[in-house]
Amino acid sequence: MPLPPSLSPDQRQAALEKAAAARRQRAEIKEKLKMGSLSLRELLDQAARDEVAAKMKVVTVLESLPGLGKVKARRLMDEIGISDSRRVQGLGDKQRKALLEKLAVL
Repeated sequence: MPLPPSLSPDQRQAALEKAAAARRQRAEIKEKLKMGSLSLRELLDQAARDEVAAKMKVVTVLESLPGLGKVKARRLMDEIGISDSRRVQGLGDKQRKALLEKLAVL
């Protein structure tokens, strides 16, 4: 297995700061979803222009929605045919539409 590239201390620090900023932004998005100030449709639109939102896992996003827990989120994904490892940017148009339709019923 190849070794990761060796980074200078400055490069390493910059990478650590970038990762921490991404974690903070993901936490903010999940909190907004939980509080209802951000809808799933808005998040899907935001993912088109925001790399952090686009790289979030679908299961994590669904678990953050009010009324959906781990079990319901996975069951919903199974019904639609979305893999557990799928990220928001990897959702197809049919999968997005099906998610939005199913969640409108709930």
